[in-house]
Amino acid sequence: MSSTLTRPAPAGDAIRDTVAPRRRTRILALPEARWAAVSLVLFLVALPLYLLDAPAWAWGPLLALTYASGGWEPGWAGFQALKEKVLDVDLLMVVAALGAAAIGQVLDGALLIVIFATSGALEAIATARTADSVRGLLDLAPATATRLGDDGAEESVPSERLAVGDVILVRPGERIGADGRVLDGASEVDQATITGEPLPAPKEGGDEVFAGTLNGTGALRVKVERDPSESVIARIVAMVEEASETKAPTQLFIEKVEQRYSVGMVAATVALFALPLLFGAALQPTLLRAMTFMIVASPCAVVLATMPPLLSAIANAGRHGVLVKSAVVMEQLGQVDAVALDKTGTLTEGTPRVTDVRPLDSSGLDEDALLRYAAAAEHPSEHPLARAIVDAARSRNLDIPLVEDFTSAPGVGVIATVEGRAVAVGSPARLTDGRTGHPAAAVAARLEDEGRTAVLVEVEGAPVGVLGVADRLREEAAAAVTALKVLTGRAPVLVTGDNPRAAARLASEAEITDVRAGLLPQDKVTAVRELEQAGRRVLVVGDGVNDAPALAAAHTGIAMGRAGSDLALQSADAVVVRDELATIPAVVALSRRARRLVVQNLVIAGTFITGLVIWDLAGTLPLPLGVAGHEGSTVIVGLNGLRLLTDSAWHRARSGNGQ
Repeated sequence: MSSTLTRPAPAGDAIRDTVAPRRRTRILALPEARWAAVSLVLFLVALPLYLLDAPAWAWGPLLALTYASGGWEPGWAGFQALKEKVLDVDLLMVVAALGAAAIGQVLDGALLIVIFATSGALEAIATARTADSVRGLLDLAPATATRLGDDGAEESVPSERLAVGDVILVRPGERIGADGRVLDGASEVDQATITGEPLPAPKEGGDEVFAGTLNGTGALRVKVERDPSESVIARIVAMVEEASETKAPTQLFIEKVEQRYSVGMVAATVALFALPLLFGAALQPTLLRAMTFMIVASPCAVVLATMPPLLSAIANAGRHGVLVKSAVVMEQLGQVDAVALDKTGTLTEGTPRVTDVRPLDSSGLDEDALLRYAAAAEHPSEHPLARAIVDAARSRNLDIPLVEDFTSAPGVGVIATVEGRAVAVGSPARLTDGRTGHPAAAVAARLEDEGRTAVLVEVEGAPVGVLGVADRLREEAAAAVTALKVLTGRAPVLVTGDNPRAAARLASEAEITDVRAGLLPQDKVTAVRELEQAGRRVLVVGDGVNDAPALAAAHTGIAMGRAGSDLALQSADAVVVRDELATIPAVVALSRRARRLVVQNLVIAGTFITGLVIWDLAGTLPLPLGVAGHEGSTVIVGLNGLRLLTDSAWHRARSGNGQ
């Protein structure tokens, strides 16, 4: 093996300095929040001066600055929209405030500006929190990689600076920094979510490896074959940052109605002003009534009803490890009424454990003695199978003797001297060289038929027993299945490519009764479509390339993303970054709560608008009360939506109280 693979890494302090962790956006870093704060402070300083009848020169400039600081940004945005022949409610609010000032209601107009600017700042904060939550969680790929020069010199560089054709060194225990192909070296790589297998895959020269997957005990030299911008981490960053730019169907419908409503409202305002004048009404009270009508009838609260709850839910879910791609997805998640779960890497951890200890009759060993020999030989190894065997021995409180002459061959097994005896532990096919009639062959075959991975143990070249190792069901799997059953009204379906016996065994542990095993990727799509033809809105949860077609075909798809395949992450509508299965029912419950808050907001906005309009038309609504009522309803709606930003909202959803 080349000496390049064993050379120590450079310090790389300069590189670490360039990849400092992102911090949460400060509220005052947002221009909307700064202008709203300035406007509020100016108003609060001017208010007592105005109420105490101070000279106009004392409070007048302050209120003028209140108008300018709080109104220039929405006014400019509204003017730009008007140039595109779109009537924006922001512009209407600024016009209404200026109209109030024109007829002597300077303080009322300033109050309108302050509350309107505050509601805009609240929406900006919700959007910023969404982006912060996403960026703070993206740790799927290493920040740096060790790039090798033509002369073998090592250089630590940010992973995003790698280019196609670069050669990188991946040491034991490191994550691979880019998609590529092994040039030399041998190791095992944990890439369960790509291959669909729970055990690490042996890698040697010519084999393909993927960004974000975890290298095992060997060192690898890898040639980069795909630009880092196309890797798992880059795609997740892009897809989630786009979430705040998307609009849910409810929001799109509201905005479509808003244009027609706004035009009608302006026409009604003009009529309410012009018609009384034709019949001899006084100018000032007529204009005041018309301006009050335009303020209270504006659909600001209705427009703000939808996005804050959905954006807040996206931000909260992102902060707890679920990246939702868009507001459309967040709204759709609350509609699902059937769930299809993949097995390996989704319902299971991809972490093996010893399930069977089978000493051969001819060995003279009992279970503990067999496991003791195997654990001693495997103890120096870092392979997941080795860890499973050692953990099994420790769980039985067995003493594990020290070994000598330990050697490891990736994909084959280990050989070591234990208490003076040569012990080999590894793949039955590799250790027996495929010999027929081997004493352990029948035992290994039975274990493999039951969905286990068989591990052969030999002492002094003679087989002494076989261990059965199986993937580990996630601790929260049964609870997550139960929660999904409560949410959707029916138990989830298990769809897997594994053999029926292995699938049935695991499904029984997870309390799943509907098991569809031995499925190819196209068969999973067929299963999803059968559920949809029965009138169900199906949520598919998977992790690998073989799950991507079903994720794309479903009403909503969620990918397990700690080391998820690029295709699965791209096909899914949401990604569980930390692979916590319990977050899936939580995000569904959170979506349902967001949908309820949208309905609440629409009811609140509609009630305020209707009540204030009737009051203004049937009686005399004072402008300050109209401003307070209308903009107060806008703030209430915004704050109601932001309730989903709190950790308590997530905990209620996860505990089942957020349904």
